[in-house]
Amino acid sequence: MSEDHLSEENVAEENPSEQPLPAGDGFGAPPTGTYRLQLRGTPDEHFGFAEAAALAPYLASLGVSHVYLSPILQAAPGSTHGYDVVDHSRLADELGGAEAFGAMAARFRAHGLRLLVDVVPNHMAIPEPVEANMPFASVVAEGRGSPYAKWFDIDWEAGGGRVVLPGKGEPNYRRFFDISGLAGVRQEDPEVFERTHALLLGLVEEGMVHGLRVDHPDGLADPRGYLRRLSDAAPDAWLPVEKITEGEERLPPDWPCAGTTGYDSLGMVGGLFIDPAGEKPLTDLYVAVTGGPRDFGEVEREARLHAATHSLKPEIDRLLRVLHRVVGERRPGLERALVELLVAMPVYRAYVVPGEDPPQTAVDVLEEAARRARAHLPEELHGDLETVVELALGRGEQTAAEFIVRFQQTSAPLAAKGVEDTAFYRWNRMAVLNEVGGDPSRFSVSPQDFHSHCIRLARDWPSTMTTLSTHDTKREEDVRAWLSVLSELPGEWAEAVDRWRHWGPGEQGGPGEQGSPGESPLEPDLEYLLWQTLVGAWPITTGRLEEFLTKAMREAKTRTSWTDQDPAYEEAVLAYARGVLADPDLVTDLAAFVSKLAPYARVNSLGQKLVQLAMPGVPDVYQGCEMTGLTLVDPDNRRPVDYGRRREHLQRLDTGRLPKEADDEKLLVTSRALRLRRAHPEWFGPGSRHEPVAARGPAAEHVIGFARGDAVALATRLPVGLERRGGWERTRVDVVHQGWRDVLTGCTHMGPILDAARLFEHLPVALLVPREIDR
Repeated sequence: MSEDHLSEENVAEENPSEQPLPAGDGFGAPPTGTYRLQLRGTPDEHFGFAEAAALAPYLASLGVSHVYLSPILQAAPGSTHGYDVVDHSRLADELGGAEAFGAMAARFRAHGLRLLVDVVPNHMAIPEPVEANMPFASVVAEGRGSPYAKWFDIDWEAGGGRVVLPGKGEPNYRRFFDISGLAGVRQEDPEVFERTHALLLGLVEEGMVHGLRVDHPDGLADPRGYLRRLSDAAPDAWLPVEKITEGEERLPPDWPCAGTTGYDSLGMVGGLFIDPAGEKPLTDLYVAVTGGPRDFGEVEREARLHAATHSLKPEIDRLLRVLHRVVGERRPGLERALVELLVAMPVYRAYVVPGEDPPQTAVDVLEEAARRARAHLPEELHGDLETVVELALGRGEQTAAEFIVRFQQTSAPLAAKGVEDTAFYRWNRMAVLNEVGGDPSRFSVSPQDFHSHCIRLARDWPSTMTTLSTHDTKREEDVRAWLSVLSELPGEWAEAVDRWRHWGPGEQGGPGEQGSPGESPLEPDLEYLLWQTLVGAWPITTGRLEEFLTKAMREAKTRTSWTDQDPAYEEAVLAYARGVLADPDLVTDLAAFVSKLAPYARVNSLGQKLVQLAMPGVPDVYQGCEMTGLTLVDPDNRRPVDYGRRREHLQRLDTGRLPKEADDEKLLVTSRALRLRRAHPEWFGPGSRHEPVAARGPAAEHVIGFARGDAVALATRLPVGLERRGGWERTRVDVVHQGWRDVLTGCTHMGPILDAARLFEHLPVALLVPREIDR
């Protein structure tokens, strides 16, 4: 039976962790939830330490344990993000400097909040003027004689003994990806580590910073060695790392860290809400509309090859010079074998440490890459390929530490630039899948695979981070929630796309007429991405859409690029986009289609949020995403957030008002789940378990549920299919025990067998906790 009456009194009832923690309480406890803030030091859209501090009461009330800040050290002049550090000994003046940081830390502490800060060990900026980065300027001026020469990874031979600055020729220093304005730093040198980490480690020792999030560890010469040094220096700090895992890849078990920053879980959660039955019709549609390939594999290979022969060619050439030195000759086949092996790498990099036997995982990675590469090499070059593989693994008679390390430092940026920043913009069968750490060829995730992932996290990495949106995601979580509905409505989507692509006399106006976009000049894949973007991010302004399309077409590098722009093509694309948004009838039709998706997108949005917040790991909420998040790739997702509105809506919910809209519902789910985690870390934190909850009946496949300690999280999935089968009729959920209260609605349920229709009567999600039977 179920006492499922929803009232304002019930919603306000008994939120056990409503108030912020008292100052100083729980500062050694495991993290329970984070909130990411993007700091910005520019005069326009400024958001510094003082602005962050002002959010302390709101973030404490929201329920997080940690405020998670983008980089805080002195960055290059005009920096909008802080990842372009120029001085490790100084907190950013533009963000408020040391005094404002101290005041912010004190205010957070007073509200029971701890600090997680972003650390950028891999690179420093080459600013304008270069003197703003004193260590690098010294190397530019003094060359190898500079006391800072060992800080940077410079190929002195290629530069004739000097640093080749950006725009002055082929760069002769390791870069961050293909960005010539960011120079790689040699953290493998103990003195460099100490000099670049002294300030941050001092803040940890002083109790102002409680966690360090490590940016891009795959760029480092020895990620494990770096993390060992960092964890030794800050043994009590929480250390999540931005490691991007691919497919079945796992975080190396010997890394002394808390886990990843959550991209692995992002894909697993999102995939739950995509209907596998939609794969064939949507693939057929993509091929019919674009003429593109059915499979992602060849697109990925071509994009990786493009990166190897274009933007990352300086890194490939440097690695090739090392290879020639080691082998002792310049055989033509070596270069081709090297490039094909790098292109074929199934993950970002292997982890081989010079002087150690390669781990079996690294051997497996290189052997799989070699297998793939052989298919693209003539048989007479297979010997050269084997030579490169053995050198990369540090095996055989010829071994060279430099080649082992540099091979890994080259394969990682090739994966990032070739796949995420190129191929993902060339193959948009289902744009929701083209996400950081994602695999566009994996269409959906089964509940069984999701539960296996969660059980593994609870066992191996209980303090890893989970996320649905970050400053680097291609589109925010609720854009993906809307687009996931298309997997359940492939026929309706196909009709809509066909109608919009051929918008003409039969649709209130012909091509080229006043207000009509006319014939599309876009490459077919880009046009298909345009329609998906409009549906997922609706409503969208012309400026935001133009910004996104400019980035998308330049990243694809097929008709235009960042380095070789085609102004005529770009303007034709943007003019067409403006025409779409200027056609009132087309906009009306588009908006009508979006409105049909709304009830289903609501289910996906709330479902994926609750799942992420309740699953093993520490959930991160990206700024603003406690409400509906519909922004696209940066810089769109780094715009100012209206915190006044969020404070007001949270206060309304906390005084017993019912949710009025989707924003309220998501804020309710977010705050109640975060507060529950904070109140009961023993249910959700290290040592807790993830136990799947069974549903039975005709609609059982539409429930995803699991127990965490004494709490049970339940969500609806694939809502279109649920509606088609007639709803929840005779579907039951077995929650094992009697006596439950839903912290989201205040409704009480008897159990142990709950009726799904009653359980999800008010919201498509439920978060159950035990209640006294006699209440």
